[in-house]
Amino acid sequence: MEALQSLVGTINGWAWGPPMLVIILGVGLFLQIGLKFMPIRNLGRGFKLMIQGRESVGEGQISPFNALMTALSATIGTGNIAGVATAVFLGGPGALFWMWMTALVGMATKYSEAVCAVKFREKDDQGNYVGGPMYYIKNGLGAKWAWLGVVFAIFGAIAAFGIGNGVQANGVAQVLETNFGLNTSLTGIVLMGLTGAVILGGITRIGAVAGKLVPFMAVSYIFFGLIVLLINIGEIGNALSLVFTHAFTPSAAEGGFAGAAVWAAIRFGVARGVFSNEAGLGSAPIAHAAANTKGPVNQGLIAMLGTFIDTIIVCSITGLAIIASGAWTSGESGAALTSLAFETSLPGFGGYLIAVSLSIFAFTTILGWSYYGEKCVGFLAGTKALLPYRLLWIAAIYFGATADLGFIWLLADTLNALMALPNLIALALLSPVVFKVTKEFFVSNGQTEEPGGNPAE
Repeated sequence: MEALQSLVGTINGWAWGPPMLVIILGVGLFLQIGLKFMPIRNLGRGFKLMIQGRESVGEGQISPFNALMTALSATIGTGNIAGVATAVFLGGPGALFWMWMTALVGMATKYSEAVCAVKFREKDDQGNYVGGPMYYIKNGLGAKWAWLGVVFAIFGAIAAFGIGNGVQANGVAQVLETNFGLNTSLTGIVLMGLTGAVILGGITRIGAVAGKLVPFMAVSYIFFGLIVLLINIGEIGNALSLVFTHAFTPSAAEGGFAGAAVWAAIRFGVARGVFSNEAGLGSAPIAHAAANTKGPVNQGLIAMLGTFIDTIIVCSITGLAIIASGAWTSGESGAALTSLAFETSLPGFGGYLIAVSLSIFAFTTILGWSYYGEKCVGFLAGTKALLPYRLLWIAAIYFGATADLGFIWLLADTLNALMALPNLIALALLSPVVFKVTKEFFVSNGQTEEPGGNPAE
């Protein structure tokens, strides 16, 4: 086991080393520039389309809004609470800046992923729309690249059990045991029951649950997070100064904080940012491919909001709360650090709030990733493999909730990067298609080189 852990650790160091960070940020920046920063400039259009997207307007299984909520259900999770705290603990306040940079270029990545997902999606033998990197590689790049789609599907099917199942179940079990004294076995059993009741109904039921649960919890977390920031409003200016300063200069040791080099801020900021918003991983387009949408660009404009909401809004609130409250120098890490920041500002309530938030966010992540994993398996083995995969997924939750997942965390982090590689290669190769489809969309709506204005009717 030690040899295996050492091997995975070595791969992890390479996977999240300079080459991967350059590829993730480089492809995102390339797409953002190629799109003439359209995703950033059309943020308002995206939100309007999201609101309009509560109703189904085309062919697919779920509404555009529920497709976004399903994608958000898989992204808003432990990454927003424990992941941000870990980034600040290991990289200092400057890590939050690099999370922002990842999100700004990631909006173009997420937009492009959804455009390709809808354009190159297909129907399975049950009549359901399926899509994602494996399909836009197969249908967009042709037979000579088919192996790359298989590689993505293999990584995705395996990674789902780490990032989307074991890590989430373990996070719920640990936080409920710490704050409420609940036995981890009991938590595992309850999670199995709740998850089974939803995922056995397929994407329609997952989308319906996500469409109600995700907005409620996200708004609730943002509301209480803003209260924490208001309580510490006198320190917000200093917190922002620390974020921008330590993004480019080393963070000195302070209190329980051991100090961090600029490289640590970049590495952990980008890594945790990608872990949280999943831009470039290729997971979210699997959900967006099932949307009832007017076309690829419409869904792309909605999809890019996932990165903005997840990182620019939710992760920022977590990070600034940790820094402004002074908790970042306590020596705590992960969910315990975020819990300390909220408890310091909201005594007797803040810690429980984080426990409940993390539990529900993690549960919705389990739902979203179950769909991602089964579609990867469906691509590899056909629809006959879907039910067995769902049953295995439900059973794995108990193991995740009750086991020591130190190694699983490492494996999940590594597979994150390995998933991203095939997807980023495909996006770079398909970028001319994305640019062409985008230009045609805006031209057809009376706009030329500078897309913007009112959303298409």
